[in-house]
This record gives sequence, C-alpha cells and structure tokens, in this order.
Amino acid sequence: MSAKEPLDVGQDAPAVEALNQDGELVSLEALYKEGDVLVYFYPRADTPGCTAQACSLRDDFEALTERKVTVVGVSTDDVAAQKAFQEKYQLPFTLLADTERKVVEEFGVPTRGAFATRQAFLIRQGKIVWRDLEASTAEQAADVLKALASLDG
Repeated sequence: MSAKEPLDVGQDAPAVEALNQDGELVSLEALYKEGDVLVYFYPRADTPGCTAQACSLRDDFEALTERKVTVVGVSTDDVAAQKAFQEKYQLPFTLLADTERKVVEEFGVPTRGAFATRQAFLIRQGKIVWRDLEASTAEQAADVLKALASLDG
C-alpha cells in the first residue's frame, strides 16, 4: 500500500496531466475550469468491479452531464487497455492511462501492488468538494448524484 493520504474535502485538486484512451494528453486543471469534475479511480480495466463502476457512470451519464459534471476514470492500465475497455462497454467519458502513477500519487490514492484502490473525488472550481474513499461499484453514479444534490442544496 502507498503511504500518502488521500486528498481531503477543501483541498486543491491536483493540476496533473496524463494520456487518455486515445493517447492524447489531458490536463485535469483545464477540465476544472470548465465545471465540476468527477475523478474516479479503479484498479484494473475490464474486471468485474471496475466494469460495474464504469457502467454505473455510463448508465447515469446523461444525469451527470445535465449537472455539468465531466467524468474521468483513472487506472494504471496502459492506453490500449483503456481504449479496449471504453469500446467494449461504450463508456462515453475519458479514461486516463496513469501508467506512471502520477495522478494516483497526486490524489493520494493508495495502491495495492501496481493497482490503484477504488476511490472517487468531486472537484468544483479546483477544490475537492466530496470524496468517497471506498467508492461503490454498482452505486457509484447514485452516490455522486446524491453528493451533488446535497452540495447544491
């Protein structure tokens, strides 16, 4: 397990970059300027729990985008694995291939061996406004929507 503590609510979200499923460099800092961003971490593409988590977000993607949330999935898989995962499950959001673990480290997400643990962070105006350190698989989208409802009052 990695030793760094996960970012807490109120802290600045990391201004880090990584390649997406298409091999394009994505700046999280640039996304923060566009609106709310959900950065969620999962251990490995195309495994049962990670698939359930991603499909939860896919199935509620319309509700999330209506709330102006950009969804970004992160794992230590390579670009090809992320692309295959995205295509297989028709995931309509960005997947970052964090092979160097820069995003994982900046967010303080614990790892088990080469794999990030399942966590989620909601960022608003560059600050962490909600976090889930034991992110659900099948209920991930519902948890995020519930957090948004309480934030927006």
